[in-house]
Amino acid sequence: MNWFGKLDWSAVPLDQPIPLMASSVTGGGIVAVLFYAWRRGWWPYLWREWITSVDHKRIGVMYILLALVMLLRGFADAIMMRSQQSLATHGALGYLPPEHYNQIFSAHGTIMIFFGAMPFIIGLMNYIVPLQLGVRDVAFPTLNSVGFWLTASGALLVNISLVVGEFARTGWLPYPPLSELAYSPGVGVDYYLWALQIAGVGTLITGINLVTTILKMRAPGMSYMRMSMFCWTSMASSLLIVAAFPILTATLAMLTLDRYAGFHFFTNEAGGNPMMFVNLIWAWGHPEVYILVLPAFGIFSEIFSTFSRKPLFGYRSMVMATMFICIVSFFVWAHHFFTMGADADVNGFFGIATSIIAVGTGVKVYNWIFTMYGGRVHFQVPMLWALGFVVTFVIGGMTGVLLAVPPADFVLHNSMFLVAHFHNVIIGGVLFGAFAGYEYWFPKAFGFRLHEGWGKAAFWLTITGFFVTFMPLYAAGLEGMTRRLQHIDNPAWDKWVMLAGLGTIIIALGAVSQIVQLVVSIRMRDQLRDVTGDPWDGRSLEWVTPSPPPSFNFPVLHDVHGEEAYWSIKQAAIAQQRLPDEPDYESIEMPRNSSTGFVTAFFTSFMGFALIWHIWWMVALGFVGAYATFAVFAWRDHDKYEVPAEEVARVDRARRAARNAEWLAAQGKPA
Repeated sequence: MNWFGKLDWSAVPLDQPIPLMASSVTGGGIVAVLFYAWRRGWWPYLWREWITSVDHKRIGVMYILLALVMLLRGFADAIMMRSQQSLATHGALGYLPPEHYNQIFSAHGTIMIFFGAMPFIIGLMNYIVPLQLGVRDVAFPTLNSVGFWLTASGALLVNISLVVGEFARTGWLPYPPLSELAYSPGVGVDYYLWALQIAGVGTLITGINLVTTILKMRAPGMSYMRMSMFCWTSMASSLLIVAAFPILTATLAMLTLDRYAGFHFFTNEAGGNPMMFVNLIWAWGHPEVYILVLPAFGIFSEIFSTFSRKPLFGYRSMVMATMFICIVSFFVWAHHFFTMGADADVNGFFGIATSIIAVGTGVKVYNWIFTMYGGRVHFQVPMLWALGFVVTFVIGGMTGVLLAVPPADFVLHNSMFLVAHFHNVIIGGVLFGAFAGYEYWFPKAFGFRLHEGWGKAAFWLTITGFFVTFMPLYAAGLEGMTRRLQHIDNPAWDKWVMLAGLGTIIIALGAVSQIVQLVVSIRMRDQLRDVTGDPWDGRSLEWVTPSPPPSFNFPVLHDVHGEEAYWSIKQAAIAQQRLPDEPDYESIEMPRNSSTGFVTAFFTSFMGFALIWHIWWMVALGFVGAYATFAVFAWRDHDKYEVPAEEVARVDRARRAARNAEWLAAQGKPA
């Protein structure tokens, strides 16, 4: 009897220097960080204040930290792909063998979408939405923690595949029959399946949580039409998560049954249909694009309004455009496979729907432009990312409308033109939005601004590198270059590949600039300190709190009047030449921290690893451990603690004193 299933020493790539060195450096870095935290005596604090926290703000920060780490990992894969193609020309083989290259481009897409972009966007929603709604936490705080740690568990499994076994060689979406057991007998596809199933459950939990929070937990007076645009786009994104992620879960479950139990959902024989997988995965996949980009649209709406010093133009039309995109996003998925052989009526329907959905985005772009028109535009780093987005995303949108025309798609399908379009939308829309939100809300989260000079350097290097990388790939695609090539046989494509490689180096310099910006900002935090909680002269309720906000967010829940909740409070204070009267402070009940999320993810990580390697006794132990953790959580008696009224008063009076001192300084009066 083999106690460890398919796992043995051959799973460790001792004969492959690149993954061995990469895993050694990664593992060494993790051990060094853990050891440093132990030497500094940080572990009790980290466990108490972060690992077991159910505070939406702490969980949001952890999501973003996970996203930044995984973006670096995914970008390392991108550097390897671009460098391999640059070196593998004129008959040269490069330095990555085909089977390793296939794993890298599969891991790159999987990591960037599921564990880079998704956690970044969800982290921003987690942190900001309750603050903008004027409430103290999300609807289900402990489940919020569970959702994060399940996502981290999925990310862990993907990274373990670097060291033990292999990752999928199928691309970021595991199309059958290539992903079926007959053609991918190793554990790579299994790593993909279980990592995404575990992380997908975490994402679904978060989507349900945010929808419930927005629909049921708004401040007094905050009707739907008084919510900020970011809350609207977050709600639309969360509704899409709730509707679309069960499709992903079911589709991957069917592929899992094919591989583990000999079913024939997507096989070539016994009545299976591989094209059904393609239909189902894109029925999730295209709403997923809007799950990512809609919150980014909300971020840009906040930034354009704040840095133009005027209300968002066409607020109601923006709400209508957001919900229009939310609904129509479920009617466009077949444009990903016009070439599958459907008749002209089917392709025509999905082509028209794809063109129509661009109208909603066009409404938003014009509204952002009109918001700037007549305003006093301040070109600080968040605004630069927003302006860069408009230019970049419009180009990506136009190429998307081109690909929505079935005859054009027949020519360009599976070419580098498609790769350039996809990155044009995801990087130009989602990542630029995430970086804009990171710059914009960083002072709220940590109490000091990021360094302006290094931020501008990061922006200009990133956007320059982006265009140098992906504009040549449009040309290469028009010349017939297909994607996922491990080496280049056509000399006509060499110049485009070399330019793309150069652009990747420039983007890398932008990433280095962002890291330097963070380090420099931490070292200069006293000079960059935000004492007022409102460094940008903001217009929504998150800016009424201190920076960083206390655990309870607000000493009293604000009664909201008008579309711009905080702006109306500020205007009233200016008109009266004083702050509002001090409220009657009362004790506040808050949810206790819980280790439920971390412990559940601990067991699910072991269960996922065991399912990959067929270690059935470990599967049983992992399942029992995760189930028992939830049972203990469900039966606990004390789930809240009380913040004394004195502590609430102390925090709010300090905030009021800082605001009063700022106002007096602006008036030229002594504090």
